Amino acid sequence: MARGIVVTFVSRRNSLRSRLAHASLAHLGGSRFTVLSCGQPGKIAADVHPAAVAALANAGIPPLDAPPRSWNDLTASGAPRAEFVITLDESTLLSQPRWPGQPDAALWAFPDIAAISNPEDALRAAIQMMFVLRRRLELFVSLPLHGADRAAIRSDLRDLAHMR
Repeated sequence: MARGIVVTFVSRRNSLRSRLAHASLAHLGGSRFTVLSCGQPGKIAADVHPAAVAALANAGIPPLDAPPRSWNDLTASGAPRAEFVITLDESTLLSQPRWPGQPDAALWAFPDIAAISNPEDALRAAIQMMFVLRRRLELFVSLPLHGADRAAIRSDLRDLAHMR
């Protein structure tokens, strides 16, 4: 059973963007959140991208133990129901499932760092993304998520997409 506010991060392969966001929120939010991440069925990476592992290590955040997974795992019967779904890859929006419980959703689009062929460039881009994500997530965890006006929270969540 999920504990805390359930947040799901979505990217194409669940190997870099969603992994960075997942690990960062788990680190920042502690027990207030149950954090999940997933990717598009048929596009899931075999392993976490090395740039994600290195960027997390650089930030002092432990990597996730679980392998990349599909959003089918999170829409199945018995899966935790997300209260918030944050999509980090715009290309997945039209193919995403109907999330159980109709969670609030936002698009925080980031470039596909995993597609960068030069490992040093990929790491540099992943570290830059970590800085932006951390700033957004620090503000997200400070929002009054319980008892607040749902429309205001939804608006705040979407507004965070514009922070650099």
